[in-house]
Amino acid sequence: MMCLMLLVALPLPPRLAADDSKPAPPPSPTSFKPGHEFVEVSSMIPSIVISLPYATDQNFFKKRFYASNTCLLRRSVVDRLAAVQKELAAQGLGLKIWDGYRPRSVQYEFWKTLPDPNYVADPVKGSRHNRGAAVDLTLIDLMSGEELPMPTGYDDFTPKAAADFKLVSPEVLKNRTLLQEVMVKHGFVIFPSEWWHFDAKGWEEFPLENFSPEEYVKSQNGSQKSQAKTQEYKALNSPKN
Repeated sequence: MMCLMLLVALPLPPRLAADDSKPAPPPSPTSFKPGHEFVEVSSMIPSIVISLPYATDQNFFKKRFYASNTCLLRRSVVDRLAAVQKELAAQGLGLKIWDGYRPRSVQYEFWKTLPDPNYVADPVKGSRHNRGAAVDLTLIDLMSGEELPMPTGYDDFTPKAAADFKLVSPEVLKNRTLLQEVMVKHGFVIFPSEWWHFDAKGWEEFPLENFSPEEYVKSQNGSQKSQAKTQEYKALNSPKN
């Protein structure tokens, strides 16, 4: 009896919820509050470069997690990025995105591969990427497409990756400072331990999400085609004056 009571009293580990560890069905774009809906970044900002390491095995984990190079973010976040891209373009520069919205199910996969909160956000609490309110990016030369020199590459977990690491060359400091200043100007917050990571101000208001970007884009395109057909039908069948 004593053993049984002790077992009951022991705290249980967090339960891995089935609906969190597997992708959920894509929500309807109309189910979100204005500005909270997800949009494909490249469709809103054609000049931006999308290159997601997690869509390949060329990343910190040496494992592919994404089905495609599709990058989604909340519309209000993309609006801010568009303003950043416009300002940079005047200097012949632009943005290259390494990560945006990340399904919570992928966060669980990260955790299975490396269950260390120093490197990976605990999926029980979720990441700001899971909210579609965080973006990993760098600067590029628009003409050549080449990345500008920065303190480290992507997903470098050495002290050099810190947003305020001091021992960098004047050129690197200039580039990192430019990126930080233009992102902060347009509504983003610097992430202290990763120079490439920026959170949209107000990220707390966006809930955690767990749908596949590819399925969301597919359902959105299907919805748009259906609306177009409905409008065409109404036009053809409306009473003529």
